[in-house]
Amino acid sequence: MSNDMKAVGLYKHLPISEEESLIDVTVPTPKASGHDILVRVKAVSVNPVDTKVRANGEEEDEPKILGYDAAGIVEEVGDDVSLFQVGDEVYYAGSIARPGSNSECHLVDERIVAQKPSTLTYQEAAALPLTTLTSWEALFERLNIPFNKTANQGKSILIIGAAGGVGSIATQLAHLAGLTVIGTASREETITWTKNRGADYTINHHHSFGPQLEGLEMKEVDYIFCLNSTAHHWDEMVNVIKPQGKICSIVETDENLNLSALQHKSATFVWEFMFTRSLFQTEDMIEQHTILSHVAKLIDEGDIKTTLTQTLTGLNARNLRQAHATLESGKMIGKLVVEQEE
Repeated sequence: MSNDMKAVGLYKHLPISEEESLIDVTVPTPKASGHDILVRVKAVSVNPVDTKVRANGEEEDEPKILGYDAAGIVEEVGDDVSLFQVGDEVYYAGSIARPGSNSECHLVDERIVAQKPSTLTYQEAAALPLTTLTSWEALFERLNIPFNKTANQGKSILIIGAAGGVGSIATQLAHLAGLTVIGTASREETITWTKNRGADYTINHHHSFGPQLEGLEMKEVDYIFCLNSTAHHWDEMVNVIKPQGKICSIVETDENLNLSALQHKSATFVWEFMFTRSLFQTEDMIEQHTILSHVAKLIDEGDIKTTLTQTLTGLNARNLRQAHATLESGKMIGKLVVEQEE
């Protein structure tokens, strides 16, 4: 194996229209040690976190490599690795605290990696890890929804931004868990996509939630999963959450949220940040391995479908700039993947 590898990185945090926002670089190929495995990357997908990290920050002395979602083949294992061996096909979402997956090879902790679903291509698998982990943790850990159809009979969830990357998998998981799923979507193609992922109903996030829910003969919902502009939707969420209901958001805000508005309903508000476990090296880091392994089984059994909608061939700066621009347009349905050229 060569001592150097190709990657896509940045020195300056710039708008994606700038040529230097993402550039082709050559960096040393890392070595696996401890709990790390070295993965030969076959495909990556792009998430909002990629665009946020690219746009914000100080100038870098060394090239900063982005990319979190990846699928590939294990090339080398550290001395403490017990879950994988060389040649295994894997998928994972990486760590925000380490160099990213937009490279020929990538070092990642085995505890946040799982065997790739055997029925999916590398491209289809790369579309899934970050959004799947975010959705699973939000629904079944932060909101404490049981993964049990009987227990969820008569319970409802509103997913704000249901056609995007996270929404596309959260809708499937919520449907599979037996909840009545209401997804927000505002265009004909996003409404169709959301219903095809298992949403029972859709409402338009550009209009007031209450009257639209009443039109569906619902006054309130048991759970809300917010994937778009927490502050903008705050009053609407407060209005339609049931007493003792729960709201989870993944979208940071600079505005102050009026948490007191939830007091009379004894309602819960909780954040979900998929990188928490890897960032803080929590004792239960291996839960991400467990979740991805469980979802791989659900995929191979046909219960969950990949959310891949667009593929670019060639893991290079030009394609990644195009991928970031597409994501930043706000019109993305499902997930966009960039694959290595064979």
